[in-house]
Amino acid sequence: MTNAVQAYSYAGPSTLDGSRLDLSTSGGRALSGPQAHPRFFSGLITEAAPAAAGLLALADVAMTRYHQPRPGWTRDPVVTCDGQRLRLESFSACGGVYARLDLDALDGEVLDRGTTNVDVNGPLREALVRVGGKDPLHLGVGPDELTVTTLEGAVVEKKVPLPTRWLRGFAEVQVIAAGFNLRAELRGPQAVRFLRGLPRASKATVWVAPAGRDLRVVSGPASGAVCLSGAGRITTLMPLLRFAKALRVYGPAAGSEFEASAWELELPGMRYTLAISPQPWRGFSGEGAVLDDLSTDEAAGDADVIGMLLNFEPSVEIGLLADRSGLSPRACGPPSPSSVRQGASATTCTRPRTSTGSCPTTETRSPSSTPGSPRPGRSSTPAPCGSTARRPR
Repeated sequence: MTNAVQAYSYAGPSTLDGSRLDLSTSGGRALSGPQAHPRFFSGLITEAAPAAAGLLALADVAMTRYHQPRPGWTRDPVVTCDGQRLRLESFSACGGVYARLDLDALDGEVLDRGTTNVDVNGPLREALVRVGGKDPLHLGVGPDELTVTTLEGAVVEKKVPLPTRWLRGFAEVQVIAAGFNLRAELRGPQAVRFLRGLPRASKATVWVAPAGRDLRVVSGPASGAVCLSGAGRITTLMPLLRFAKALRVYGPAAGSEFEASAWELELPGMRYTLAISPQPWRGFSGEGAVLDDLSTDEAAGDADVIGMLLNFEPSVEIGLLADRSGLSPRACGPPSPSSVRQGASATTCTRPRTSTGSCPTTETRSPSSTPGSPRPGRSSTPAPCGSTARRPR
């Protein structure tokens, strides 16, 4: 397995001091091009407690190996600012779980658009645990000039292995989730009751199917059922249940014995989504869903053209993108869904499959490399799954 080395260099550690959360950034790309420490946002998170819990859940996924657990390297989450929301993402060390937190409950100034790595350290995690109440939390993504000056000499540097399979996983999740449909939606109390009733064993496999306005566990694969192989892999949902307004479950249109799935919790002003691979020992990188999209002679060229046109916009109009690129709408999109964005390649904006699903979210990304890859920077755009790109829920 080929490994690169990802070097993070932060102007200082991320901190939570009173009601101010400062996320330190490293590398990535903004509208003006590659940046060492991009600064994207300064303002308020109006729902502090669920945001803090969601960030902790995201960090927990990044530091966990669900298959054959053992100590290892933690790869820092990624944050993307598209001008309308902040999206934070991570991937498990084993490559079988993808997590994303979409923050919409923001009130502040968007300073730039782009993508970067963010530092999540031990002291920050301890401080996030103590966030409560309904008071807003001031958030800064990236250092201001004063911070950079003050912290000069306090640079935080990390070097971690970056397996190529880990990068491929981000692309695979998008393509796989393009085939997802919304299978069930439960309101808050029902969602809490259902999730707390699932088996806790990390290797347990269950199938769940709609039953009226509820979900029930069924004995095996069935029409409309969603597979959850390795039930312990959705444990990061549990600390968020006290904030849950709804649960949405997504799965492929035609399921077989073991299939990937996505689990989305709607929280006040934000959403937390997990995409789960078909089996605990199967990382997303080995699923091969991207290969069809890369098999044509035109794929790389198409990706380069579309990549130049994507500019971290919050939505993508496929028809307009096709007109500007000179490619067919089929070659441009629709954007593929579900859950990814961190070190993925441009596979899903070359010649992706058509999505008829309604999975949690969708994004179109450019072929530029990204945070979490040896060459930083990316352009990408989120949109609702299975649509030609309007504002997410």
